[in-house]
Amino acid sequence: MRNLHALPQLADSLSYLYLEHGRVEQDTHAVVFLDAQGGCTAVPVAALAVLMLGPGTTITHAAVKTLADNGCLILWTGEDGMRVYAQGSGETRKAYRLLHQARMASDPAQRQMVVRRMYAARFGQPLQPGLTIEQIRGMEGQRIRQAYARASQEYGVPWRGRRYDRNNWGRSDPVNRALSAANALLNGICHTAIVSGGYSPALGFIHTGKQLSFVYDIADLYKAEITIPVAFRTVAQTPDASRLEQQVRQACREAFRTSRLLERILPDIDGLLATPQTVDDADYDSDPAAPGPWGDAECFALEASYDGLDSAKCTVGAAG
Repeated sequence: MRNLHALPQLADSLSYLYLEHGRVEQDTHAVVFLDAQGGCTAVPVAALAVLMLGPGTTITHAAVKTLADNGCLILWTGEDGMRVYAQGSGETRKAYRLLHQARMASDPAQRQMVVRRMYAARFGQPLQPGLTIEQIRGMEGQRIRQAYARASQEYGVPWRGRRYDRNNWGRSDPVNRALSAANALLNGICHTAIVSGGYSPALGFIHTGKQLSFVYDIADLYKAEITIPVAFRTVAQTPDASRLEQQVRQACREAFRTSRLLERILPDIDGLLATPQTVDDADYDSDPAAPGPWGDAECFALEASYDGLDSAKCTVGAAG
């Protein structure tokens, strides 16, 4: 088993590959996708961050093992990646980021600090002292409405508000369908980074109560920058509505690459949560099946590392 102690593999990876109506299996030393038309396509597992398996897809035990060995997260999703039903494991077996996240989420004062950092990162500037959470949420709602209005004006796509019916996808207008498709892909990428970094997708700060709450927290950092303009631009450039979701996937893949999203997510999370970077030196990744030690020395080291933590820095909105 290769050493997964360092995590730059995620930052250097291709973002995602979505497959449906076919079979994923091992072919000698490679993983391939056999589609319904009889075609055979190699899956670049060594350079892939997440593989999304849509409806009508089957996968063999050997293919799953190879994907896991290469740190590629598998997501079982609905059509066009709209819903996530299950997930595989990420690149690390370390738990110190999860322990830190749980501490920050369960302490009311620390939790509020993280929430304020998340909102400040969305605005791209520090928050004024004395603002209540309710006031900040109102500012955030205004920011998103302005993002929709700018995109509508820039690309000439009418905007009547965020409306869609999860149970009747076809009734949504094209721009709402494009937004849902783009945001689902963004959620998948953020989900991958969270799990690969050793965080929990369920322990959210702004969003709570769902298994993907933290995914929604992190994905919201990038919507105004990436998925909103991508959705409006794709609608403007795609007269054939039947190909809209496919075009959105392709546009998102390019936007994730040019914005260097995979390079940014984990450092952004570490900054927002003020995660210590000098704890947990044990190499659990060299043997994923080995149990951790009983001793509490690492816990004491983690506790001590919180002393003197100052305000975190975040790169949201700073990438070119």
